[in-house]
Amino acid sequence: MPGMTGGHIEKGRFAYSPDLRGKVAVVTGGGGAICGAIAQALGHAGVSVAVWDIAPDAARRVAQIIAAAGGAASAVECDATARDSVKAATAATLSKFGTIDILINGAGGSRKEATTSEELSFYDIDPDAIERVFDLNYMSAVLTCQTVGPIFAEKGRGALLNIASIAGLTPVTRALAYSNAKAAMINFTQWLAVHMAKEYSPAIRVNAIAPGFVLTEQNRFLLVDEKTGAPTARGNRIIDQVPMGRYGDPHEVVGGALWLVSEAASFVTGAVVPVDGGYTAYSGV
Repeated sequence: MPGMTGGHIEKGRFAYSPDLRGKVAVVTGGGGAICGAIAQALGHAGVSVAVWDIAPDAARRVAQIIAAAGGAASAVECDATARDSVKAATAATLSKFGTIDILINGAGGSRKEATTSEELSFYDIDPDAIERVFDLNYMSAVLTCQTVGPIFAEKGRGALLNIASIAGLTPVTRALAYSNAKAAMINFTQWLAVHMAKEYSPAIRVNAIAPGFVLTEQNRFLLVDEKTGAPTARGNRIIDQVPMGRYGDPHEVVGGALWLVSEAASFVTGAVVPVDGGYTAYSGV
Protein backbone atom coordinates (compact mmCIF):
# COMPACT_ATOMS: atom_id res chain seq x y z
CA MET A 1 0.00 0.00 0.00
CA PRO A 2 1.17 3.59 -0.57
CA GLY A 3 3.05 4.92 2.44
CA MET A 4 3.76 1.42 3.78
CA THR A 5 7.12 -0.36 3.83
CA GLY A 6 7.45 -3.91 5.07
CA GLY A 7 4.16 -3.63 6.88
CA HIS A 8 5.22 -0.50 8.75
CA ILE A 9 4.13 3.10 8.30
CA GLU A 10 6.97 5.19 6.91
CA LYS A 11 8.39 7.46 9.58
CA GLY A 12 7.16 11.04 9.17
CA ARG A 13 4.81 10.09 6.33
CA PHE A 14 1.59 10.86 8.15
CA ALA A 15 0.82 14.02 10.12
CA TYR A 16 -2.06 13.29 12.43
CA SER A 17 -1.19 16.04 14.89
CA PRO A 18 -2.62 19.46 13.96
CA ASP A 19 0.74 21.28 14.10
CA LEU A 20 -0.07 24.92 13.37
CA ARG A 21 2.95 26.65 14.90
CA GLY A 22 4.15 29.71 13.01
CA LYS A 23 0.92 30.19 11.04
CA VAL A 24 -1.08 33.41 10.92
CA ALA A 25 -4.85 33.23 11.22
CA VAL A 26 -7.69 35.69 10.77
CA VAL A 27 -10.83 34.93 12.79
CA THR A 28 -13.86 37.05 11.93
CA GLY A 29 -16.40 37.32 14.71
CA GLY A 30 -13.44 36.46 16.92
CA GLY A 31 -14.89 38.33 19.88
CA GLY A 32 -17.86 35.95 20.09
CA ALA A 33 -18.33 32.75 22.04
CA ILE A 34 -17.53 30.08 19.44
CA CYS A 35 -14.94 32.00 17.45
CA GLY A 36 -13.43 33.44 20.61
CA ALA A 37 -12.81 29.89 21.80
CA ILE A 38 -11.33 28.95 18.40
CA ALA A 39 -9.09 32.05 18.42
CA GLN A 40 -7.80 31.22 21.89
CA ALA A 41 -7.10 27.61 20.89
CA LEU A 42 -5.20 28.79 17.81
CA GLY A 43 -3.11 31.10 19.97
CA HIS A 44 -2.37 28.23 22.34
CA ALA A 45 -1.28 26.15 19.33
CA GLY A 46 1.35 28.72 18.34
CA VAL A 47 -0.66 30.59 15.73
CA SER A 48 -0.50 34.38 15.48
CA VAL A 49 -4.15 35.42 15.58
CA ALA A 50 -5.81 38.51 14.15
CA VAL A 51 -9.11 38.77 16.03
CA TRP A 52 -11.53 40.62 13.77
CA ASP A 53 -14.81 41.80 15.23
CA ILE A 54 -17.27 44.62 14.69
CA ALA A 55 -17.13 45.15 18.48
CA PRO A 56 -13.59 46.36 19.24
CA ASP A 57 -13.87 45.74 22.98
CA ALA A 58 -14.79 42.10 22.37
CA ALA A 59 -11.87 41.67 19.96
CA ARG A 60 -9.46 43.24 22.48
CA ARG A 61 -10.72 40.99 25.26
CA VAL A 62 -9.96 37.83 23.29
CA ALA A 63 -6.62 39.17 22.04
CA GLN A 64 -5.63 40.00 25.61
CA ILE A 65 -6.51 36.49 26.79
CA ILE A 66 -4.31 35.03 24.04
CA ALA A 67 -1.44 37.39 24.86
CA ALA A 68 -1.72 36.69 28.61
CA ALA A 69 -1.30 32.98 27.83
CA GLY A 70 1.92 33.71 25.92
CA GLY A 71 0.45 33.82 22.41
CA ALA A 72 0.56 36.47 19.70
CA ALA A 73 -2.66 38.27 18.87
CA SER A 74 -3.96 41.51 17.45
CA ALA A 75 -7.43 42.98 17.84
CA VAL A 76 -8.81 44.45 14.62
CA GLU A 77 -12.11 46.29 14.37
CA CYS A 78 -13.92 45.04 11.27
CA ASP A 79 -17.42 45.03 9.85
CA ALA A 80 -17.22 41.88 7.74
CA THR A 81 -20.28 42.95 5.76
CA ALA A 82 -18.52 46.06 4.41
CA ARG A 83 -15.88 45.65 1.69
CA ASP A 84 -13.85 48.73 2.70
CA SER A 85 -13.76 47.59 6.32
CA VAL A 86 -12.57 44.11 5.29
CA LYS A 87 -9.86 45.62 3.10
CA ALA A 88 -8.68 47.85 5.94
CA ALA A 89 -8.62 44.93 8.38
CA THR A 90 -6.64 42.84 5.89
CA ALA A 91 -4.10 45.65 5.48
CA ALA A 92 -3.79 46.01 9.26
CA THR A 93 -3.24 42.27 9.67
CA LEU A 94 -0.59 42.14 6.94
CA SER A 95 1.15 45.13 8.51
CA LYS A 96 1.23 43.33 11.87
CA PHE A 97 2.00 39.75 10.87
CA GLY A 98 3.24 39.92 7.25
CA THR A 99 0.96 37.26 5.80
CA ILE A 100 -2.23 35.24 6.33
CA ASP A 101 -2.31 31.42 6.23
CA ILE A 102 -5.72 30.66 7.72
CA LEU A 103 -9.07 32.43 7.38
CA ILE A 104 -11.94 31.50 9.66
CA ASN A 105 -15.25 33.14 8.79
CA GLY A 106 -17.21 33.26 12.02
CA ALA A 107 -19.12 36.53 11.72
CA GLY A 108 -22.80 35.69 11.78
CA GLY A 109 -25.85 35.21 13.92
CA SER A 110 -29.63 35.27 13.95
CA ARG A 111 -31.94 38.24 14.40
CA LYS A 112 -35.24 38.28 16.26
CA GLU A 113 -36.86 40.45 13.58
CA ALA A 114 -36.09 37.78 10.92
CA THR A 115 -37.41 34.89 13.03
CA THR A 116 -41.07 33.87 13.16
CA SER A 117 -42.80 33.89 16.54
CA GLU A 118 -46.24 34.28 18.10
CA GLU A 119 -45.76 38.01 17.68
CA LEU A 120 -44.27 37.94 14.17
CA SER A 121 -45.68 35.83 11.34
CA PHE A 122 -43.76 34.83 8.22
CA TYR A 123 -45.98 37.17 6.20
CA ASP A 124 -44.98 40.18 8.29
CA ILE A 125 -41.20 39.74 8.29
CA ASP A 126 -39.54 42.78 6.75
CA PRO A 127 -37.44 41.81 3.70
CA ASP A 128 -34.78 44.22 4.94
CA ALA A 129 -34.41 42.10 8.09
CA ILE A 130 -33.85 38.99 5.96
CA GLU A 131 -31.28 40.86 3.88
CA ARG A 132 -29.38 41.94 7.00
CA VAL A 133 -29.15 38.34 8.20
CA PHE A 134 -27.90 37.26 4.76
CA ASP A 135 -25.29 40.01 4.83
CA LEU A 136 -24.13 38.89 8.26
CA ASN A 137 -23.99 35.14 7.60
CA TYR A 138 -23.32 34.85 3.86
CA MET A 139 -21.94 38.05 2.36
CA SER A 140 -19.50 38.42 5.25
CA ALA A 141 -17.84 35.16 4.17
CA VAL A 142 -17.90 36.07 0.48
CA LEU A 143 -16.29 39.48 1.08
CA THR A 144 -13.51 38.15 3.32
CA CYS A 145 -12.74 35.33 0.89
CA GLN A 146 -12.61 37.80 -1.99
CA THR A 147 -10.14 39.93 -0.04
CA VAL A 148 -7.93 37.29 1.62
CA GLY A 149 -8.26 34.67 -1.15
CA PRO A 150 -5.73 36.38 -3.47
CA ILE A 151 -3.09 36.07 -0.73
CA PHE A 152 -3.64 32.32 -0.70
CA ALA A 153 -3.70 32.18 -4.51
CA GLU A 154 -0.33 33.93 -4.71
CA LYS A 155 1.24 31.57 -2.15
CA GLY A 156 -0.46 28.51 -3.63
CA ARG A 157 -1.74 27.32 -0.27
CA GLY A 158 -4.03 28.25 2.56
CA ALA A 159 -6.95 27.06 4.68
CA LEU A 160 -10.38 28.67 4.74
CA LEU A 161 -13.00 27.59 7.25
CA ASN A 162 -16.58 28.82 7.30
CA ILE A 163 -18.58 28.55 10.51
CA ALA A 164 -21.90 27.31 9.17
CA SER A 165 -24.70 25.68 11.19
CA ILE A 166 -26.82 22.56 11.26
CA ALA A 167 -29.61 24.99 10.36
CA GLY A 168 -28.00 25.19 6.92
CA LEU A 169 -28.24 21.40 6.56
CA THR A 170 -31.75 20.98 7.97
CA PRO A 171 -33.85 24.16 8.29
CA VAL A 172 -34.73 25.07 11.84
CA THR A 173 -38.32 26.08 12.39
CA ARG A 174 -38.87 29.81 12.93
CA ALA A 175 -35.27 30.68 11.99
CA LEU A 176 -36.16 31.62 8.43
CA ALA A 177 -33.35 33.96 7.41
CA TYR A 178 -30.67 32.27 9.50
CA SER A 179 -31.40 28.79 8.07
CA ASN A 180 -31.49 30.12 4.51
CA ALA A 181 -28.29 32.15 4.91
CA LYS A 182 -26.34 29.25 6.44
CA ALA A 183 -27.52 27.00 3.60
CA ALA A 184 -26.11 29.58 1.19
CA MET A 185 -22.84 29.61 3.12
CA ILE A 186 -22.58 25.81 2.87
CA ASN A 187 -23.17 25.94 -0.89
CA PHE A 188 -20.57 28.72 -1.16
CA THR A 189 -18.09 26.57 0.78
CA GLN A 190 -18.47 23.72 -1.68
CA TRP A 191 -18.30 26.03 -4.71
CA LEU A 192 -15.22 27.87 -3.45
CA ALA A 193 -13.42 24.63 -2.57
CA VAL A 194 -13.63 23.50 -6.18
CA HIS A 195 -12.87 26.95 -7.57
CA MET A 196 -9.70 27.47 -5.51
CA ALA A 197 -8.39 23.95 -6.15
CA LYS A 198 -9.06 24.03 -9.88
CA GLU A 199 -8.20 27.65 -10.67
CA TYR A 200 -5.32 28.32 -8.27
CA SER A 201 -3.91 25.43 -6.22
CA PRO A 202 -5.12 22.11 -4.80
CA ALA A 203 -3.27 23.09 -1.61
CA ILE A 204 -5.88 25.79 -0.95
CA ARG A 205 -8.59 24.07 1.06
CA VAL A 206 -12.07 25.36 1.88
CA ASN A 207 -14.27 23.63 4.45
CA ALA A 208 -17.08 24.37 6.86
CA ILE A 209 -17.98 23.27 10.33
CA ALA A 210 -21.66 23.14 11.30
CA PRO A 211 -22.25 23.59 15.03
CA GLY A 212 -25.48 22.34 16.47
CA PHE A 213 -27.34 24.01 19.30
CA VAL A 214 -24.52 25.73 21.15
CA LEU A 215 -25.81 28.20 23.70
CA THR A 216 -24.51 31.71 22.96
CA GLU A 217 -25.76 35.25 23.33
CA GLN A 218 -26.94 35.11 19.69
CA ASN A 219 -29.54 32.40 20.31
CA ARG A 220 -30.23 32.76 24.01
CA PHE A 221 -33.49 34.65 23.34
CA LEU A 222 -34.88 31.52 21.66
CA LEU A 223 -33.61 28.87 24.08
CA VAL A 224 -33.63 30.32 27.58
CA ASP A 225 -36.46 32.05 29.43
CA GLU A 226 -35.28 35.58 30.14
CA LYS A 227 -37.00 35.71 33.55
CA THR A 228 -36.33 32.24 34.98
CA GLY A 229 -33.18 31.12 33.16
CA ALA A 230 -34.84 27.75 32.48
CA PRO A 231 -35.07 26.26 28.97
CA THR A 232 -37.98 27.61 26.97
CA ALA A 233 -40.57 25.22 25.56
CA ARG A 234 -38.61 25.43 22.30
CA GLY A 235 -35.39 24.74 24.17
CA ASN A 236 -36.85 21.59 25.70
CA ARG A 237 -38.03 20.39 22.27
CA ILE A 238 -34.51 20.92 20.89
CA ILE A 239 -32.86 18.98 23.72
CA ASP A 240 -35.30 16.13 23.10
CA GLN A 241 -34.03 15.96 19.50
CA VAL A 242 -30.34 15.88 20.45
CA PRO A 243 -29.28 12.29 21.18
CA MET A 244 -26.66 13.53 23.64
CA GLY A 245 -29.45 15.31 25.52
CA ARG A 246 -27.91 18.75 25.98
CA TYR A 247 -26.73 21.96 24.35
CA GLY A 248 -23.15 22.12 23.16
CA ASP A 249 -20.42 24.29 24.63
CA PRO A 250 -18.46 26.71 22.41
CA HIS A 251 -15.21 24.91 23.30
CA GLU A 252 -16.58 21.67 21.83
CA VAL A 253 -16.39 23.19 18.35
CA VAL A 254 -12.66 23.90 18.68
CA GLY A 255 -11.26 20.43 17.93
CA GLY A 256 -13.01 20.10 14.60
CA ALA A 257 -12.02 23.62 13.59
CA LEU A 258 -8.33 23.10 14.37
CA TRP A 259 -8.34 19.80 12.50
CA LEU A 260 -9.86 21.31 9.37
CA VAL A 261 -7.35 24.18 9.14
CA SER A 262 -4.34 21.93 9.84
CA GLU A 263 -2.31 19.59 7.63
CA ALA A 264 -3.96 16.71 9.47
CA ALA A 265 -6.88 17.42 7.08
CA SER A 266 -4.68 17.87 4.01
CA PHE A 267 -7.00 15.78 1.78
CA VAL A 268 -10.20 17.39 3.04
CA THR A 269 -11.82 20.18 1.03
CA GLY A 270 -15.45 21.02 0.33
CA ALA A 271 -16.49 19.20 3.51
CA VAL A 272 -19.15 20.26 5.99
CA VAL A 273 -18.58 18.70 9.41
CA PRO A 274 -21.46 18.73 11.92
CA VAL A 275 -20.64 19.17 15.61
CA ASP A 276 -24.12 18.70 16.94
CA GLY A 277 -24.45 15.94 19.53
CA GLY A 278 -26.03 13.69 16.89
CA TYR A 279 -28.86 16.08 15.98
CA THR A 280 -28.55 15.69 12.20
CA ALA A 281 -28.32 11.88 12.55
CA TYR A 282 -31.59 11.60 14.45
CA SER A 283 -34.93 11.24 12.68
CA GLY A 284 -36.93 11.75 15.85
CA VAL A 285 -38.03 8.12 16.15
